[in-house]
Formats: sequence, structure tokens, C-alpha cells
Amino acid sequence: MKHLAALLPQDINISPNDSGLPGIAQLRTIVGATMTVGLVLAVLALVVSAAVWALGANSSNPHLAGRGKFGVLVGLGAAIITGASVTLVNFFWHVGQSV
Repeated sequence: MKHLAALLPQDINISPNDSGLPGIAQLRTIVGATMTVGLVLAVLALVVSAAVWALGANSSNPHLAGRGKFGVLVGLGAAIITGASVTLVNFFWHVGQSV
């Protein structure tokens, strides 16, 4: 059994490599553009949902007002997750590296 333990690697150190694959710079550009589109769509959802909420509240339609409130929360959640995605990934990357 000691022979098997001696054959296993004791320390593996692998980190992200920026030059390992071609097209990494373009991929970063695409991800950044996707994040921008996500934020724009979250703001659009927030504006439309706020208008639906206002329309439902002013027309005494509680179902429409409730849908508008839910849409506002979804739009805010989408904006928070999209905006914090890089920070979240970095946080969990560092947590994983410290294990």
C-alpha cells in the first residue's frame, strides 16, 4: 500500500492560462458583450414591469399589479446577478483554491 501512495502526485498546481488557447481575447469580448446585453435586458424588464405594476395599481387590478411587482423583483435580481457574476466567480474560485 505504501508503494501506491508514493506513486500518487502530492502537489498539483494548476492555474488559468491566458495564452493556452487561441481566441481567449475574443471570448472575453463576447462574454463582456453578453453581460452588457443582459444588463440592458434587465433594465428593460424593470421598466416594463414597473409600468405594468403602475397600470395594475391604478386600474384596481390586483393580479396585474402583483405580476408587475414580481417582474420588478425578477428584473432587479437579474441585474444583480449579471453585475456581480465576475465577482461571484472570482470569490468561489478563491474559495476553491483555499480548500
